Parts: sequence; structure tokens; C-alpha cells
Amino acid sequence: MLAEAHLSAIIQSSDDAIISKDLQGTVLSWNPAATRIFGFTEAEMVGQSIRRLIPDERQAEEDDILARIARGERVSSFDTMRQRKDGTEIAVSLTISPICDKAGRIIGASKIARDITAREEGQRALRASEMRFRMLADNISQLAWVADATGAIGWYNKRWYDYTGLAEGETDGWGWDKVHHPEHLARVREHFRMSIETGQEWEDTFPLLRADGQWRWFLSRAKPIRDGGDHILYWFGTNTDVTDMMEKEEQIRVLLMEVNHRSKNLLAVVQALARRSGCKDADFLRRFESRLASLSANQDLLVRRGWSTILMDELAEAQLAILGRDARAQIELRGSSIPLSPRSAEIIGMALHELATNALKYGALSSPQGKVLLCWEEKADRFVIDWSESGVPLVCVPTHHGFGTTLMRNIPARSLNAEITLDYAPTGLRWRLDCAVSTARSLES
Repeated sequence: MLAEAHLSAIIQSSDDAIISKDLQGTVLSWNPAATRIFGFTEAEMVGQSIRRLIPDERQAEEDDILARIARGERVSSFDTMRQRKDGTEIAVSLTISPICDKAGRIIGASKIARDITAREEGQRALRASEMRFRMLADNISQLAWVADATGAIGWYNKRWYDYTGLAEGETDGWGWDKVHHPEHLARVREHFRMSIETGQEWEDTFPLLRADGQWRWFLSRAKPIRDGGDHILYWFGTNTDVTDMMEKEEQIRVLLMEVNHRSKNLLAVVQALARRSGCKDADFLRRFESRLASLSANQDLLVRRGWSTILMDELAEAQLAILGRDARAQIELRGSSIPLSPRSAEIIGMALHELATNALKYGALSSPQGKVLLCWEEKADRFVIDWSESGVPLVCVPTHHGFGTTLMRNIPARSLNAEITLDYAPTGLRWRLDCAVSTARSLES
């Protein structure tokens, strides 16, 4: 009796529906959980057919269940749909076992039904999420992949296999070397391993072999995916085909070189015209040619930089290259690689050229003891350049101002909206430019 009481308590307190029925499917017992799950009370179901819970299109399931129970089989857990009292369908997991009398004859069945609606909804949401991810991953233009924390790749998108023509799984792990150019493979491997070890984002450019045997260039990046802390779980990477872009960049580079060549030819023509103009002032011709050389140096630098921003340290070196080795050794440069717009670089470059030629003829560079300190920096939102000469025995203040002064003071002041200091101090000339950082970097300056 005690065992029966325990069994009854278990059935009554269970969260699963526990139902018994005879071999014709008539309900014999119905616990409270069955009421919660299906909506029918015990009085409404006992003596009624279990088929009340089964949707019309699934009635054949009950025929199969009753036949198997009659043969003494246990129906292992399976997922299906059942119907509540209000007509709504719910997902359930069923396990059904035969019930025998004392003589061992099968007289009915015990059914345990578990509501798996929440689980099914979660699985549907997961399947939908996976479908969206697969749709995105397989239809982006990049080759995409996921590696584990060690860098071994375990998943590629469809684009990878379409491009390489390899079988799925053939490049898993570190097998991607099959499609890497042998001249770049060692470098790429080492760079990738270094990123894996340090946890830093990886970026590289290299050729990959296409299924038709053609090599194409790819810009490749990989980002570490962390667990919310510092521990890396995965690496997500992409390979973007940049072959066409690189070819266009090469075409632009060649065109720029041609433009540069023709422009320098034009400067040479201007120089020749100046020489043949009958001008008797040798000093004028020398300074004129020197200024043309400064423009040419600026243009060379712009072409090398793809007509984009020019770094201040590169600009200073290019303009001071006109000096001889001894004079150049007397100049100290202090400053970082601050980017300037092409127009700003042209204006500042001409001013530096004028300062250098003046120093070579009249100032600090005219004496082996002279020194020049050229400094530049960004202070908050200001860009400042300082040219300071020292070790000059005598500074001569010019009695008149020519085009050189225009290059050093007037043009930078007007074009860059800069504050210009040009001080012929007894200790040595000092030139200072102070303008807004935004103006120095602006392409419209």
C-alpha cells in the first residue's frame, strides 16, 4: 500500500502528463499535469478516446502505437504534435509502454507526454538564425572563414569553395596553403601565427589560386572573437579580391608618372626660355632655376605618394636634398610624420626651399659653424613649424623684399591663413608658421 501511495504521489506531482489507456485507446487515468498541458479535466477525458488529443492528419500514429503496444513493444520517446481542448496544437514528446495484468497479459498502455513547445520554438529560432547566417555568409562577395583559437580553420563559406574549386573540408585546419602562392606562403604563415600568438587583428595582401589556375590578389583580414574577456574563442576572417583595384592603381601610378615626366619637361622648357631671354642677372637665373627644382622635388614626392597626403618629414627631406652633404649635416630635424594636403605641402615646401637657399648664401649654412634647427608639431588644433638659425657671425637685414619674402611669408599667410614670423635676429634668422591643423590637412587649402 505504501508503494502504491508513493507511486500515486509521483504521478500527481509530475510536470509531465501521465495517462493510461486500454488497447482501444480509451483513457483510464488522467493526472493534473495532463490537465495543465491539454486543457481537458480528468472528468472530461476518463472514459473518452485518446484520439481527442490527436490532430486529424496524425490519427495514423495512434493506430501504429496501439498495434505495437498489443505486440508488447515499448514506444521510445518521439516528438509529435497534439491538440489542446481549445483546438491549438502543441509540440510534445511521447513515451508509451505496455501495461500488463498479474497474469502477464497486455491490457493497456501508459503514456508520458512532455510539453516541448519552448524547446521547439528555441530550435526554430536557432534554425532561422543559422539560415540567415548561411544566407549572409554564402552570398557576400568575400571569401569568409572561421578559425579556432589556435588558427586552425574549421569553416569556409560557399564563396571559398566556388573560388578554389576544392572539395569541402579539403582546406580545413592549415590546409589553405594549397591555394597560396609559394613565394608568399612562408611570409603569410609567419604573419598569421604572430597575430594568433599576440591576439592582434591580422591583415595581409597576397595572391590566391583560382579554380581555373589564375592567381588573383586578395586583401585578407581576421578579427579575434573573445568571450567577453581576454580569452579568444575564434577568429573570423575574410578575403577580398583586390586584383582589379590594384591594376587600376598601377594604371593611375603610370599615368601620374607620365604627367610628372611631362610637367618636368615643361619646367625644363621654362628654364631654357629663361636662359635664352637675354637676362644678364646670373643670380636671378640661379634662384629661378633653384625654385623650379623645388617645384620638381615637390611633384616627385606627390607622385610617389599617389597625389594624396604628404608627410612633413618626407617633405623636409625632399626640399633639403638640394643642399650639399656638408650643409645638410648642419641641419637638425625634429618632428613626427604629420600628414599635409598636397596644396599645403607645395606652399610649405617652397618656403623651406627659400629658407634653405637663403641660409646657404647669407645665413647659418654659409659658415661651417652655423646650425639650423627645423622643428614641427601639432599643438591642440594648431600646426606649427619653426626654422631657427644660430652660429651666424652677422645677420644682414634685407633692405628690400623680393619674391623670396613672398614665398616665405605672404603666400603661406594668405593661402593657409597662417601667422608667419620672419625675424632677422642678431643671433640668427627665425621663421615660424602657425596655422590650423584642419587647414594644413585640408585638400582645399
